[in-house]
Amino acid sequence: MDATIEKLFYASRWLLAPIYLGLSLALLALCVKFFQELIHIAPNLLILSESELVLIVLGLIDISLVGGLIVMVMFSGYENFVSSIELEEGTDKLGWLGKLDAGSLKAKVAASIVAISSIHLLRIFLNAEQITDNKLLWYVVIHLTFVVSAIGMVMLDRWTEKH
Repeated sequence: MDATIEKLFYASRWLLAPIYLGLSLALLALCVKFFQELIHIAPNLLILSESELVLIVLGLIDISLVGGLIVMVMFSGYENFVSSIELEEGTDKLGWLGKLDAGSLKAKVAASIVAISSIHLLRIFLNAEQITDNKLLWYVVIHLTFVVSAIGMVMLDRWTEKH
């Protein structure tokens, strides 16, 4: 009876596979939005102010960071929790594929969230005159919460590795 339950538990990891496939659809949606934004700014490029262009570019960088985060979670999550990814010889292989364990994945995700939050905060500061001081304070507090959480997770992982 125990062996059957354990086999069922082990096989249930495959329930994650459709979730990772769904992340690839989210990546496709981000790709569409990225190019939609590029097409949207093209006719207005010469009339945009420098600060407006910087805000748009920061939005594009934000999308690319989220896309990278999706790829990282999708591949390393699949590799860590579902099955190893076997690629044919001569096929391009991501340098980090197979090297991210759950702990380092958490650290990378936390760092990506901090980077995304930083870009969002920078976009807000470029429009600071239109935002109340109270809201600005809350944006900074939320960003600092992400920073402290990321540092805490990395320190906790390093501490548990030593012990």
